[in-house]
Amino acid sequence: MKSYRKELWFEVPSRRGFVNITPQVEECLRESGVTEGLVLVNAMHITASVFINDDEAGLHHDYDVWLEKLAPHEPVRQYHHNRTGEDNADAHMKRQIMGREVVAGITGGRLDFGPWEQIFYGEFDGRRRKRALVKIIGE
Repeated sequence: MKSYRKELWFEVPSRRGFVNITPQVEECLRESGVTEGLVLVNAMHITASVFINDDEAGLHHDYDVWLEKLAPHEPVRQYHHNRTGEDNADAHMKRQIMGREVVAGITGGRLDFGPWEQIFYGEFDGRRRKRALVKIIGE
């Protein structure tokens, strides 16, 4: 069995944003040489997410609005976590909602995706370098 590991680095210039990382994951898959197996992609920061969905700007806007309603950034004093001097309690909650990782099958050297499925890195406390892990195992 083959095993492959790579870290993808991001620096989202705003507090929140979504980055389509499907091309980078597909490149990792090519580099790995795995044609049958699994790929795991996970955020390596507790205020970021990895998820699978459609690459459609309206949907991403709706996610941002919905998440801000569920866990608004301000007022920052509403969160006990922020009493530590942080201002990112909302980002931790948004990550919990959107998820830490995705796992996808690999068949014939390609990601086993349905129509429109893409992999995204979701940032909820940006403006600094963060990373996601790509781990591929298989034959």
